[in-house]
Amino acid sequence: MDKTTLFNIDEITSALVETTLMEVYDALKEKGYNPVSQIVGYLVSGDPGYITTSNNAREKILSIDRGKILEAIVKEYLEN
Repeated sequence: MDKTTLFNIDEITSALVETTLMEVYDALKEKGYNPVSQIVGYLVSGDPGYITTSNNAREKILSIDRGKILEAIVKEYLEN
């Protein structure tokens, strides 16, 4: 193990955000909410009450800075 491994932090962060958003989306949908509306409500207001506690969705989304979530969404939309 004498080789150095390089990690791209932007790729890791993007993957974490994507995975988290999908898990939160699924939890909201499962509970009968409009996931897009609820996630947007959270991102705009910062109020975690928009996110269900089911499947630890609220805890998961709160573990990521809202700015990082917005950055990942904008990058995905504009760069792909």
